[in-house]
Amino acid sequence: MTVSVLKTLFSQRMLVCVFTGFSSGLPLYLLHNLVQVWLKTEGLSLRAIGAFVLAQLPYALKFLWAPLLDCYALPWLGRRRGWMVVFHILLLGVIAWMGRLSLKEELLWLVILTTGVAFLSASLDVVLDAFRRNLLPDVEQEMGNTIHVNAYKMASLVPGSLALVLSGWLSWPQVFLITALFMLPGLLMTLLVSEPRASLRAPRSLREAVVEPFYELLSRYGRKATITLFSFILLYKLGDSLCTSLATAFYMEMGYSPEHIGLVAKHASLWPSVVGGMLGGMLMMKVGVNRALWIFGVLQAVAILGFAKLAHLGTAPVDATRLWLLAGVSGFEALGAGLGTAAVVSFLARTTHPAYVATQFALLSSLPAIPRIFFNASAGWLVEDLGLGWTNFFFICFVLALPGMLLLFKVAPWNGSPPASPSVGGPSSSF
Repeated sequence: MTVSVLKTLFSQRMLVCVFTGFSSGLPLYLLHNLVQVWLKTEGLSLRAIGAFVLAQLPYALKFLWAPLLDCYALPWLGRRRGWMVVFHILLLGVIAWMGRLSLKEELLWLVILTTGVAFLSASLDVVLDAFRRNLLPDVEQEMGNTIHVNAYKMASLVPGSLALVLSGWLSWPQVFLITALFMLPGLLMTLLVSEPRASLRAPRSLREAVVEPFYELLSRYGRKATITLFSFILLYKLGDSLCTSLATAFYMEMGYSPEHIGLVAKHASLWPSVVGGMLGGMLMMKVGVNRALWIFGVLQAVAILGFAKLAHLGTAPVDATRLWLLAGVSGFEALGAGLGTAAVVSFLARTTHPAYVATQFALLSSLPAIPRIFFNASAGWLVEDLGLGWTNFFFICFVLALPGMLLLFKVAPWNGSPPASPSVGGPSSSF
């Protein structure tokens, strides 16, 4: 590791990326893990739990209101940081409120609050992504985005491990309150850092904020290449995302308790993801984003087969061997998924124009959420009602991971150049 890489790794900008990733990941993992366990322990069916994924629709639609967040600044702390403070505070309050609901009597309110968490979290993602893109120079994008994604994964320890363990000792309102308080570090970071100079220029009009980001992207790539780009972003994470959509419920059906999941699966999935992610960030700096998308995409797809193996073994008493198997399957999946996410986020960051980063990044990063939400909502139906069973379900997930890989031949060929940032390299090629 060179001195320059070490200097970059331990810089203040990278520390900020830790906090942006943690604040971005915690609400989503709360919806994926903690709410899922809560619903499962209350006796809801897999179909109903899967349908709750539809409450995450704001993640797919955030590009609709991203121009408003880009165009209009609040009268304090700057163009990005003002919104960051508001969304941190609102998320803390809504998450704490959610745990006070009675699922038997207030299920509708849970749907409303779950959707509210998704909306606030997606909105926070818009300003965090723009803040990070403005903060990092182009040479630090890969490392910064890798650290952001690693911290995003680390956030899963709170709702996916700590909260699950605490649920055996504390009431649900207490568990959700403790989880909500972990939004405070990101809020404190927002209050302490300065607004990046690149974010000071706001769009002069709503038209400039809404129309010009889309026009610039289309004119830079051309219609055909833009469709190819969008298709790749839609499909690259599809198989992995669908595979893990009901992972917690799957583990419970295989005989693992919430404590097993919290102490074994979540920890085993976190640390390979963090260590591998750091090595992946350095590898991206060495081999480039294009080759990283290929290498990490293969790992991401192969990891799905581990779930198929675990499902094939079926339900059995949980012994040391099955705990090691749980750790291995969840750890390998997290490694592949984390690396794939880091590579695609770096790819997206290079694709955006710094002048329109909030809207363009929101549009591009919302695309993977579209199939994730609608396909994942059908996961319980595929497993339970259609009768596929878990093993066949995971094989379908593996097949769905392949189209995105095939599009790499057009979008990011092995020996091709990565997208050139408009700030330094002029317009990108049209693939």
